[in-house]
Amino acid sequence: MNAVVRRCVARAGIPCIWRGKCFSSGSGNEPAESNRVTPMLRHLMYKIKSTGPITVAEYMKEVLTNPAKGYYVHHDMLGEKGDFITSPEISQIFGELLGVWFVSEWIASGKSTAFQLVELGPGRGTLTADILRVFSQLGSVLKACDISIHLVEVSQRLSEIQALTLTEEKVPLERDAESLVYMKGITKSGIPISWYRDLKDVPKGYSFYLAHEFFDVLPVHKFQKTPHGWREVLVDVDPQASDKLRFVLAPCATPAEAFIQRDERREHVEVCPDAGVIIQELSQRIASTGGAALIADYGHNGTKTDTFRGFYGHQLHDVLIAPGTADLTADVDFSYLRRMAQEKVACLGPVEQRTFLKNMGIDVRLKVLLDKAGEPSMKQQLLRGYDMLMNPQKMGERFNFFALLPHQRLHGGSQERNARQSKTPSSSVAGFNELIWQ
Repeated sequence: MNAVVRRCVARAGIPCIWRGKCFSSGSGNEPAESNRVTPMLRHLMYKIKSTGPITVAEYMKEVLTNPAKGYYVHHDMLGEKGDFITSPEISQIFGELLGVWFVSEWIASGKSTAFQLVELGPGRGTLTADILRVFSQLGSVLKACDISIHLVEVSQRLSEIQALTLTEEKVPLERDAESLVYMKGITKSGIPISWYRDLKDVPKGYSFYLAHEFFDVLPVHKFQKTPHGWREVLVDVDPQASDKLRFVLAPCATPAEAFIQRDERREHVEVCPDAGVIIQELSQRIASTGGAALIADYGHNGTKTDTFRGFYGHQLHDVLIAPGTADLTADVDFSYLRRMAQEKVACLGPVEQRTFLKNMGIDVRLKVLLDKAGEPSMKQQLLRGYDMLMNPQKMGERFNFFALLPHQRLHGGSQERNARQSKTPSSSVAGFNELIWQ
């Protein structure tokens, strides 16, 4: 398995977690901190001993985003030296094709005089940088459009990296920790850019939203079906080892059980209320002010069960060992996102990444870059990146694309009729159909 495949390792051989044991990924690549009590583990153990076992969702939220000790707040986790690497870091083509997607949708929906590009969880800013390069290359098409960039980022550390990537700080950044817009500046291409901690703080208006590997790190609740009904999986201190954690089942029903579908047939499910809240916010915004949302993540269409896992140094890592030192993630349930949209918008997908990128013309773009590449090493790098993105055994089938669009974008007519027909749109949508410039 290539070390740069981000969290794309199958979870074969991992014992079921509801047996009250800490499961192990068997990666053999545990961090040095696994031999001692990390600050996050100490914090969690104190919390659990004070108030009782916590949900997996609370565990994820604490481990990843705790302001004092959280993984995303204090770790530089991206890149080959980090714990995972993402598609934009692998190949420039990925971001370029997404930039083309937004321009295509802007044209198809009537060429508005202005739009906001909003990215949720922008990483190092690489993806936005690639998209902005496309906007610059298509300047003659977009010249009459007023574009602004809005980044939703909870990590101050990452926001500083994003700022360096996107602005090079040629114009001094404005910072105000107390404001909803905690940082603002001008990109290298002269476009205004702002940072927020929450989607709700982003101004409403005609916008294109991008969420690449964002939903997979939102906290999930885990449930196991038992003879007594659904029981939530909780995290507790292991009585056999005072410095370790374990999974246990709640003795009775818990509030989050309300998120489970009544006709659910799986024996084990994961639900993500935070994802539902964000999808509802996006759907409401798109329905009322137009635009679109493009979601790219690895996940499933309501078929998988236990997908909660950790990653350290590009390898699977026991989620309960050395919390705060490794990435935690769970596959996105796209069927749940579709339900949460509540037919306010049309939902397209999920489609596999290799299908989406092929429809966007990745083969044509690769040929252009190969023809321009002078050095053999550059050509090899381009081919390796293409293989990583498209190979079914790597990212090609593990990652999926999902879109939210206004009903009128696809059909034009009554919303009720649009909701019924949204699975078979009469208008072509790039990526989900072959790219056609209009």
